[in-house]
Amino acid sequence: MLTSPLPETVLEDQAAAMPDVSSDSAADFIGLPTLMTLAFNNSPELVALGASLYERVKTNPMDANALLDIAIYLILRGETKVALSMQAIALKTQQIYHYKRPAIPAKLRVLALLGPGDLMANSPFEFLIENQAIALDLMYITPTMGLPESIPEHDVLLVAISESDENQLLLAQATSYLNHWPRPVINHPSRISQLSRDSSCAKLSHLPGVIMPSAKRVSRSMLEECCRAEDNAAPLVEQLHGINYPIIIRPIDSHAGNGLSKIESVSDLTAYLIQSPEDHFFVAPFIDYSNDDGLFRKYRIILIGGKPYVCHMAISARWMVHYLNADMLENADHRAEEAQCMANFDQTFALQHATAFNAIYQQLGLDYVGIDCAQTPDGKLLIFEVDSNMIVHNMDSAEIFPYKKIQMPKLFNAFGQMLAQRCGASL
Repeated sequence: MLTSPLPETVLEDQAAAMPDVSSDSAADFIGLPTLMTLAFNNSPELVALGASLYERVKTNPMDANALLDIAIYLILRGETKVALSMQAIALKTQQIYHYKRPAIPAKLRVLALLGPGDLMANSPFEFLIENQAIALDLMYITPTMGLPESIPEHDVLLVAISESDENQLLLAQATSYLNHWPRPVINHPSRISQLSRDSSCAKLSHLPGVIMPSAKRVSRSMLEECCRAEDNAAPLVEQLHGINYPIIIRPIDSHAGNGLSKIESVSDLTAYLIQSPEDHFFVAPFIDYSNDDGLFRKYRIILIGGKPYVCHMAISARWMVHYLNADMLENADHRAEEAQCMANFDQTFALQHATAFNAIYQQLGLDYVGIDCAQTPDGKLLIFEVDSNMIVHNMDSAEIFPYKKIQMPKLFNAFGQMLAQRCGASL
């Protein structure tokens, strides 16, 4: 049976019941930011840290902090199946994980609600509040495991569970808990649940100044039927309500370009299906968003309380643009353009698309949401994806990307201020 939300009087009694993990003992929870930063920088310290975590578990198989850290470590190494097994053991042992407080005294207590899964299953909010006067606890639930008996005292609750087909049940479960929660809730799960690609298109494609290509859920059998047809185009148009080649296709719940492909003919589609074992896909029309110089520019924008902040602008000769494949490290001219974008963002891109950003914020009703987008040649905002779990970080080299060390703290501070304002506090 699912656990019901605890009344406010119970919440107020929890601080004393929580274990003291504020020391530098080996039992401390390390967490995603530290482990991912080591992995991002290819630090040899990560392997040594992984070995020490295994030693901790050998000494104490019930060390849930070490088990969850090992799960993160293994995911970063690409060993997801084993990682999720370790994660499941950790969550059965313990549902609440406490980050050590920053050196400065905490002025705000944040409780984040998470679910099981890989790095895409939850929003990595931990990066946004590092080095701020914020204490953070992670509280996990699963489809078979409701709220824990003891809930940490907190000023605001932050829903980190991300949208996916797999997470829809968990988001519904979280909604039942949080509809009458005695503290402010950031990103209500009922709103997150509507961020699937097809739902987002239905919500946003009609907004002023916005183009969001219609994404259709398509079964493998439907696509195979299109491949068998003699007429290359007509079956596709009929089955997909007017969508014709070229199309963009990806498996349901895929991210970061995994399984994403541009299909220009029935032979392309046939070859794609041979290599892709999934049963369901998203299909959308391809829109050429290249500029006059033939390059593609893709922006990651975060709306915080409706205000847009730019996280990066990737520039590439390839239509499938991701920051890690856009040669930003190697191309000083592209970095200079990104730096200029960040420096002038409020007076240029944000101002030009202010009506669109405000309409998106009003339509989605989320305090924090990411937008991967571009600008069409005629000046409209072309949206590829909206989601609450896009990774936002400040791990890039200060030597190579000095302008990010100016921009990213602006976003982090805005996020912290938004959390504080929601509960009448100050940082």
